[in-house]
This record gives sequence, structure tokens and C-alpha cells, in this order.
Amino acid sequence: MVIIGSDHTGIELKKKIINYLYDNHVEYADVTNYANQEGDDYPDIALAVCSEVLKNSNNLGIAICGTGIGISIACNKIRGIRAAVCTDRYMAEMTRHDNNANVLCLGARLGISKEFRNIEEIVDSFIHSFYDGGRHDRRLSKIKKLEEINIGEEMKYGNNI
Repeated sequence: MVIIGSDHTGIELKKKIINYLYDNHVEYADVTNYANQEGDDYPDIALAVCSEVLKNSNNLGIAICGTGIGISIACNKIRGIRAAVCTDRYMAEMTRHDNNANVLCLGARLGISKEFRNIEEIVDSFIHSFYDGGRHDRRLSKIKKLEEINIGEEMKYGNNI
């Protein structure tokens, strides 16, 4: 299932993506119907999306704020989430293949511009690409270890994790 959410800047882009998901028979849940109002904060949206993504290992998330950057940072603070801002099909595909990303972050202000017309391609590439595993497993293992490090403890690892 695709879990989708946006702050108030992303309402229109979210609607466009929901229409695309619906038209393509992709199961989705909008976790922010209640929140889309001026003054909502993207860290709250990140938590709503990521909480649902983590409930099932087959879930993927789409999180939207003004640039995609803030919500990406917030999502990546949550253990078990690998979120990536993607602005083209290739980035969306590769973040799934190499990083096993489970949340796609998008910028609404870019999403409605002429330069970002390919939103359906980005979403499609993200949800229909799969993790390659193999050589990437070692790197993901290191990322998981980073989630466990407390400041000051990193000295135990030196330059390697």
C-alpha cells in the first residue's frame, strides 16, 4: 500500500498523485486529510506517513512539503525509514534499487512547475522498482547501525561503521 501525506503546500500535488494512484489501481491511504490547513508542520506529516509505512514491510510512503527537503530530513529521523527526495524517474528508480528507500519525498512548489511535469513517472518508478540487495546489503547494514549511534559513541567505530 502507498501511504501519502502532505502539508498545506502540497495539497494540489497530493491530489494529482492520488488521482494517478486511483486511475492505476494502486492501493493508497491519505493520512493527512485532517491536517491540510495553514500552519500544519511537515515534521507532523512525516511522522504520520512514516508510522503507517512501518506497520507493513510492503508499504511505501509519499511525503510532500514545499521543497521535499524538510520532510525528507524529518522522515529520515525515524528509525527504519529511508527517505529520498527525487526529482526524476531515474532517481526514484535507483533509490529503490540501491537504497531500498521506503519513502519518496516530493516538493510541491517544484511539482506544479513546468520543470517537474513528470510526477507520474517519478511515482510510477518509485512504486514499481525493487531493492536489488547483494552488494547494497552491506551499505544498508551500516545505515541501520548509524540509527543506533549516540553522539560520543561514534568514536568506538573510528571512520568505519
